[in-house]
Amino acid sequence: MASEQVAAFRRFNRYFTRRIGALDDHFLGQDRPLGEARLLFEIGDGVSLRELRGRLGLDAGYLSRMAKALEAQGMVRIRVHPDDNRLRVMELTPAGRVELEEQNRRADVLTADLLTGLDQGQRAELTAAMATARRLLRLAGITVEHVDGSAPDARACLDAYAADLGARFGGFTASDLVRPEEVSGAKGAFFVAYEEGRAVGCGGLRTLEPGVGELKHVWVHPDARRLGLARRLLDHLERAATARGLHLLRLDTNATLTEARAMYRACGYREIPAYVDHVYADHWFEKRLSPAVRQCRDPKGLPGVADR
Repeated sequence: MASEQVAAFRRFNRYFTRRIGALDDHFLGQDRPLGEARLLFEIGDGVSLRELRGRLGLDAGYLSRMAKALEAQGMVRIRVHPDDNRLRVMELTPAGRVELEEQNRRADVLTADLLTGLDQGQRAELTAAMATARRLLRLAGITVEHVDGSAPDARACLDAYAADLGARFGGFTASDLVRPEEVSGAKGAFFVAYEEGRAVGCGGLRTLEPGVGELKHVWVHPDARRLGLARRLLDHLERAATARGLHLLRLDTNATLTEARAMYRACGYREIPAYVDHVYADHWFEKRLSPAVRQCRDPKGLPGVADR
């Protein structure tokens, strides 16, 4: 990690937090700091404290103190979840809804004031830059974990994958999925991607024959697409293949998944004749791996559903 990149990131953080007033104990001129203001925004129509902890990455004690402060101000009410007495749910009171509406109004005014000094083209440039920053920060925050092929998150991702493909070209069901034992242990590997504790992608590797592996079911949840996550999953799968002594990777994909074919080509896969007869396969690819697997290029608009 280049020290210049770290310094630039921190420098931007310091500038931005100062410009938006994040350091002020009375954020947006209201009687609360940014943390409490953000909590009001996140509550919506009601949410459990457990979900808020995961969503915002907050310490349980810190979240509890903020929740109690807002409750004392009459902004929220905290009750036991009707279906699970282990959970506490926080809801906005009528006063809290009025406060949130005013908070949003003031935030809009502050943002408009910040953008006043830019012309239309500059505002468009800034908006695009912020979208890029958000995409990359989301990708940076996603972790990819090696799990057993029978793990609950692995099967949940594959079920969602099967439903996705079924909706796109019909007929594909969970019975067409790879078996857990084929992508576990010595026979293969399975990876699940997590964003803020939620499984948002997966990919499997199985051994076809000595030295030859096959990629299966590379998939990204619709909410996490176009971040570059499919490429990260592919990189993990290729590294796992190399670690298992596999020097050649193959895959098949459906004709409707044009974005998947573009990704595989960009990542060094070449189209080959059919190596196996699958009812949903229309295109077949392979890639010869080097001991140090190189990451693929970064074409824009990468797929969520990558292969069959």
